[in-house]
Amino acid sequence: MHRNTKIVKLKRKFITNLALIIFLNLLVKPFWIFGIDRTVQNTVGAEQYGFYFALFNFTLILNMLLDLGITNFNNRNIAQNSHLLNKYFSNIILLRFILGVFYFVITITLAWIWDYNLVQIKFLMFLVFNQFLLSFILYLRSNLAGLHLFKTDSIISVLDRIIMIVICSILLWGNITEEPFKIEWFVFAQTLAYSITALISFILVLIKSGKIKIKFDVKFSYAILKKSYPYAILTILMASYNRFDAILLERLLTDGSRQAGIYAQAFRILDAASMFALLFAGLLLPIFSKMIKQKQDIKQLVHLSFVLIAVPAIIIAITSLFFNNEIMELLYHKHVSSSASIFTILMFGFIPISTTYIFGTLLTANGSLKQLNIMALFGVAINIGANIVLIPIYSALGAAIASLITQVITALIQVAIAFKIFKFKLNYNFLILLLIFVVGVFISGLFVKKLPLNWVISYIIMIVLSIIFAFGIKLIKIKGIYDIIKYDK
Repeated sequence: MHRNTKIVKLKRKFITNLALIIFLNLLVKPFWIFGIDRTVQNTVGAEQYGFYFALFNFTLILNMLLDLGITNFNNRNIAQNSHLLNKYFSNIILLRFILGVFYFVITITLAWIWDYNLVQIKFLMFLVFNQFLLSFILYLRSNLAGLHLFKTDSIISVLDRIIMIVICSILLWGNITEEPFKIEWFVFAQTLAYSITALISFILVLIKSGKIKIKFDVKFSYAILKKSYPYAILTILMASYNRFDAILLERLLTDGSRQAGIYAQAFRILDAASMFALLFAGLLLPIFSKMIKQKQDIKQLVHLSFVLIAVPAIIIAITSLFFNNEIMELLYHKHVSSSASIFTILMFGFIPISTTYIFGTLLTANGSLKQLNIMALFGVAINIGANIVLIPIYSALGAAIASLITQVITALIQVAIAFKIFKFKLNYNFLILLLIFVVGVFISGLFVKKLPLNWVISYIIMIVLSIIFAFGIKLIKIKGIYDIIKYDK
């Protein structure tokens, strides 16, 4: 009975804090993505934004060197051993700065080897610094999440975007300069926002850890890196098959920057949706870690979290199929038809991406890094091979197809690994319900497209019908969620 009580409390904590973090992110990030980021691309053009987007992805893939898996290791370890916060925090800070220098040298060297020009390398330096700040913020947040301070972590998760919204709004619409908006200003705004957020996050963690003495203990650092390097390998491999598309577009095609810009238009909504899926992972990692250490039954939480992420993912993917052109026309001024077909393919990739955020997080919490790294290496090979074949033929559309293929295969592998390790059994009734739901959402799309209404209204009707259908067939059970939320023993 005691164990069931603890499980219910953890499920309740997951749902209530998930609701908070989603609420905060819904307030901030959609405006950032569609109000600011989209406006920047429309203002500077597909080629200039594609130039930035390719370089940004280049720095994002290599930013594993900033962390070497320390953040994921720290999140899991602090969740299981919160008394170690002061010791870890004191030693890891200086280590991260050393890794920052290492990251800078390696990134710029590889850019030079890959024949990036001087303008690109200068631009890259600012992006490298931004990645350092962002990585430092994520490390600081891992301490807050590890301590289960989810409310504080939720606020920090949107703070940098709030600051950037203010800065970019002034630059875009404040008429404070006669010059047209430059892509460099966008990067500088990120630098300032990340710097302020990093400082505030540092102070919050410092308060929780108590007085610290920053030092560099070679033996401790070696021990940390030895334990965390599997996380680092996993991070760079997964980043590679998730972000290499834009880099290869820019490198393989004569109009690479323009194609990367078109791809970025379609990718933007997937990136936004993935941010919310990532929130699940951020909350689930410390909870899964604690439950696994205490040998609690995780099946119910895995099922609940998968349902809560799979249902929206299916709705988003199928609605994107029916309203791809309308959505792209609403958001962008140019390359609408090209980006619409890319958008459809990418959004169907959101379903396996969401699955990965649940089962990949579960395996990470369990420490199943060997299996995950083999899976990710396989994913990189598939993605690069598919991109090399498809990009020269189909340009940005080829990159989208390669992405979908990779995401489906890697998600299925992770599900299979999780089922084997945790001895899960297939719930055929649930799979049938899921299939019925997919068919039902598709039929609702066929229905609403025939309605003589504005497409936005039809789109909303389709979403509402899909949600009602999910509850109607009891794919999502209101009573189960309500019982968890009201539970306060």
